[in-house]
Amino acid sequence: MTLAIGAVTLGTPVVLAPMAGVTNPPFRRLCREAGRAGLPGDDVAPRPPYAAAGLYVSEMVTSRALVERTPETMRMVTPDPTDPVRSVQLYGVDPDTVAAAVGILVREDLADHVDLNFGCPVPKVTRKGGGAALPWKRDLFAGIVRGAVRAATAASRGRAHEVPVTVKMRLGIDADHLTFLDAARTAASAGVAAVALHARTAAQYYSGHADWEQIARLKDVVGEVPVLGNGDIWSAADALAMVERTGCDGVVIGRGCQGRPWLFTDVVAAFHGSGVRVQPGLREVAATIRRHAELMVDHFDDEGRALRELRKHMPWYLKGYPVGGEARHQLALVDSLADLDAKLGALDLDLPYPGEGAEGQRGRAGSPKQPSLPQGWLDSPYLSEAERTGVSGAELDVSGG
Repeated sequence: MTLAIGAVTLGTPVVLAPMAGVTNPPFRRLCREAGRAGLPGDDVAPRPPYAAAGLYVSEMVTSRALVERTPETMRMVTPDPTDPVRSVQLYGVDPDTVAAAVGILVREDLADHVDLNFGCPVPKVTRKGGGAALPWKRDLFAGIVRGAVRAATAASRGRAHEVPVTVKMRLGIDADHLTFLDAARTAASAGVAAVALHARTAAQYYSGHADWEQIARLKDVVGEVPVLGNGDIWSAADALAMVERTGCDGVVIGRGCQGRPWLFTDVVAAFHGSGVRVQPGLREVAATIRRHAELMVDHFDDEGRALRELRKHMPWYLKGYPVGGEARHQLALVDSLADLDAKLGALDLDLPYPGEGAEGQRGRAGSPKQPSLPQGWLDSPYLSEAERTGVSGAELDVSGG
């Protein structure tokens, strides 16, 4: 089951979702390597751009920070030479700035695929009209998507392949203000190469259950444009079930792989008809943590920062393993490779895979919440001049370098 996203072909229809502070190059490499481990041995790659084991998307970067070339943003979009298809997710609220950012990514050969984020539910973003709140304003959404596609097409001239643009969105703001069907129609008419849907509203945040039936509705609406489903994929069985139940063309995996990059081995194997499933004992988990640390140090060129960034991953990696509260606490304080080695070495590395305890949801789901929106945002689905001025501040509050 392959998936064509414009000129990009995925040998397996699986995508790593962008996650702020998580899907940096080191974690993406771990997931990509795990995905390749799930491939059949006789896989033969066609002409590039081709990714046999799926697509592994960068952390979201803001268009303004990219256009201004802030150092951290340029680090975030620096291509990983081991990645066969470089994928960057872009967030923006101004059509001209987003188009300029897309042009930079394509002209400077920093990406083979650009994804536009319209799904962020974080209050500091939605209260300015950004993220999952933005598609409510139909004219603004259309302007951003059309401008991005035009910019990618123009900047691709002279390249062997045109860089495709895709969009990722949520169902809408809340159950009374769903936007995904109208937004998907607009995106399809603008020429996007695929639409990804996290089947929750902004109000749900990450709570409750993703409504997979809405993914099926979306597939009916956009016709030939590929649809990617996102939400509540915790196992290979979930990935296959989503495709079967919704008819979607591929799956997007987010929180399910936190502390579990080997989930991509399972999912890739499942899509290729294999029953291979990874069930690591603690020794294998510790080895992955150590490799993650090494990759982080290489990426940041700063051992202290790298280990601080690694701390958030510790409870995800250790979920279900009976290592004890004090060991978990100490590993969440690591500040050097030597410190990490000592603390991992103190664990009982012969502990086997704990089964169900290591499966299922990762991290905190939170609870439903009333979305924060600009005053009067829901009064009209079209942007007023006052709102146009206000929404420009949404991008300034988003981490992107």
